[in-house]
Amino acid sequence: MKLYLIVLLTVACLISVKAQECNNILIGEVVDFHDQSPLVDANISIVNQSGNALSDPNGKFSIKGLCNGTIELEVSHPECKTQFIEVEIQGDSYVKITLEHHLEELEEVKVTGKVNGEKTNSAQETTLTASELERFSSASLGDALRQISGVSSLNTGANIVKPVIQGLSGSRVLVLNNGVRMQDMEWGDEHAPNVDINSADRVTLVKGAAALKYGGDAIGGLVLLEKEPVRAVDSLYGNLILNGVTNGRGGTVGTEIIKSYENGWFARGQLSYKRLGDLEAPDYVLTNTGVEQLGLSLSVGKRDFQQGWEAYYSYFKTDIAILRASHIGNVDDLIQSINSGQPSIIEPFSYDIVAPRQEVGHHLGKLNFYKRFEGSGRLSLQYDFQRNQRFEFDVRVGDDRDKPAIDLRLTTHTLNADYKLDSNSDYKLHFGLLGRYQENFANPDTGVRRLIPDYERYDFGAFITTEYYLSTSFIIDAGLRYDFNRVDAQKFYRTSRWLERGYDQEFEDLVVEDLGTQLLTNPVFNYSNFSATVGFQHNISELSMLRFNYALAQRAPNPAELFSDGLHHSAARIELGDLRIENETSHKISVALERDSDRWGYNIAPFANFISDFILLEPSGVEFTIRGAFPVWSYRQTDARILGVDASAYSQWLENWRTEHQFSIAKGTDSENDIALINIPAARFRNSLIYTRENWNDLRISLESQYVFRQNEFPPNLNVFSPIQDEEVLLEINTPPDAYHLLGLDAEMKFELSDKHRLTAGLNLSNLLNVSYRDYLNRQRFFADDLGRNIALRLKLSF
Repeated sequence: MKLYLIVLLTVACLISVKAQECNNILIGEVVDFHDQSPLVDANISIVNQSGNALSDPNGKFSIKGLCNGTIELEVSHPECKTQFIEVEIQGDSYVKITLEHHLEELEEVKVTGKVNGEKTNSAQETTLTASELERFSSASLGDALRQISGVSSLNTGANIVKPVIQGLSGSRVLVLNNGVRMQDMEWGDEHAPNVDINSADRVTLVKGAAALKYGGDAIGGLVLLEKEPVRAVDSLYGNLILNGVTNGRGGTVGTEIIKSYENGWFARGQLSYKRLGDLEAPDYVLTNTGVEQLGLSLSVGKRDFQQGWEAYYSYFKTDIAILRASHIGNVDDLIQSINSGQPSIIEPFSYDIVAPRQEVGHHLGKLNFYKRFEGSGRLSLQYDFQRNQRFEFDVRVGDDRDKPAIDLRLTTHTLNADYKLDSNSDYKLHFGLLGRYQENFANPDTGVRRLIPDYERYDFGAFITTEYYLSTSFIIDAGLRYDFNRVDAQKFYRTSRWLERGYDQEFEDLVVEDLGTQLLTNPVFNYSNFSATVGFQHNISELSMLRFNYALAQRAPNPAELFSDGLHHSAARIELGDLRIENETSHKISVALERDSDRWGYNIAPFANFISDFILLEPSGVEFTIRGAFPVWSYRQTDARILGVDASAYSQWLENWRTEHQFSIAKGTDSENDIALINIPAARFRNSLIYTRENWNDLRISLESQYVFRQNEFPPNLNVFSPIQDEEVLLEINTPPDAYHLLGLDAEMKFELSDKHRLTAGLNLSNLLNVSYRDYLNRQRFFADDLGRNIALRLKLSF
């Protein structure tokens, strides 16, 4: 019996061993997530067991001697994120493994300071890095953009700064804040972009309308403020920035805190506050030029390679004082101010912000989602909401002294979707749709005639762009976009104005109600715009590149160009729109030859922009009101051309010494009337001498020289009637000021306080020699000199 049991157990053990023999084979392949191309030399190993393999040139691999059951594979490949994959083994088995091996997507999640050629291939494009933006943390977006060749600014004093790109500004320059196109009444010369420069990690400027994804009406160009993607690590980090300035006797404080997780979740908060008192010219105080500004942003979301989402909110509020001397009572005040050479009102320094002033608040909310599809591309969906509230306060008396003269509320809803096909290594295709609804409410309870009426606007857009790689050194890009715009307004016209402008003959059907001295009208206009671009990028060598781009862009008139009718108080002028204004069309050709090396480089970029039905605002006469006589600025259309060139160069003369140089010039002509266009920037030349010493706490010292030429081409001045002099006099409202030369100095050092704490200290001196000057594109040049010397100290603590 005992022998029988022993034999039985032995047979059972033999059967069990036979059953557990591990002779299974795992066959697999490793491919790229995007284009399904095989990945060679991927390493596949079994976690906590023996057995590994390398993928062959076809991406294939095999591992032998496996038992039935579940195993965990660790799969890694150069420049790919390592993946851990569970595989069920039941006999011989097969597995397909996809890895995130795609240069563009890897670039997207890297935390880098500068990205070149990111928005287009053939257009002229420049990016300001985080460290460059920090030097302007107490200034504005327009001040920072002026560091780029070909960019100047249209100013109303020092606190209202609008970017001018190759001679064009306003509605022709699109500003996108964290992926949202700003809707903040950009039509006003004294309406600055409502964005906080401290909320951006990089700013990219694209000259012209080549980036059709963002809009077809960017005849001047495109400005994108972006945040760096949050790193997928378990961490808590941030920074604190302090600025103090002497000119204005104030400064800025800002902070940002980011909480990130390895699984892709993140939360980010940013806050900044700015306060300045009266600014100062070299010889006097610029009375009532202070500013108070608050910016905050919050975001939360989750990002991984295949999909992600983000909810974002920002709020920007600013209270800006307008130079008291610029508030003229009539045309004689303007004549006297131009002739006298100094402000009519000079008072002691103050932090008070009184009328005339602007108070603007801007809410922005965004919710977006993206998903990548294996072997295809990426789908993106986004909804955003904006509300812009603008008050403009005039110098008034009596019961209306605290009531705004302009009270506008602009509400915008936008929904867009786009899909990018990038699975083919030879070409990419990108297409999308956009829908937008906008409502403007002009509060009638201001005591003055509304400059802009109530209106509703409907926008629909569709685009398609492509990139084709003829070779590793030659890329062609092209695109097409269609936009439909519908404006439905409710506007009162004085009957006398309606007749004066001849609207009774052309727009009789727009009249809804005749109230005797005024008419209620309902203008409804539809606009169809087509935009297109084609160009190429050719890498001549590893160091040199040639770009060429042609862009066709069309822009519908904005509400101010159509409907303006009355006294624009913060501009101290009467502005008149025209219901006859139609689309303007731009044909722009640009070329750029670039060289970039460790020792020296350059960028030469000529351009030619031919614009039919160009819409411009210019002084046209004087009108007498119960307040006095004011200059009249009227909108009209003409054919125009803008020719110019932007050039820059640098040389690393020695290990620690570098020079940088920029030159830009633009010539604008009303080709119909053969006269110069108004507000074309003067030629300018900028040179910098830079000394760096890495082993001295990253010391960087830069001495900058900027020479701005006199603008010798300008439209004719006006002869106006002076009530005081009782005769016609020449009003030199278009005559530019003299050329000027400014020096500036910037120094910076970095101190490692610990493994996780770093202090960056910087000192900036602008207008070093305290030069008295006036700039042609500063609307306050009629009334006062520009800013005198300013010393700014900045401290940044990173943690």
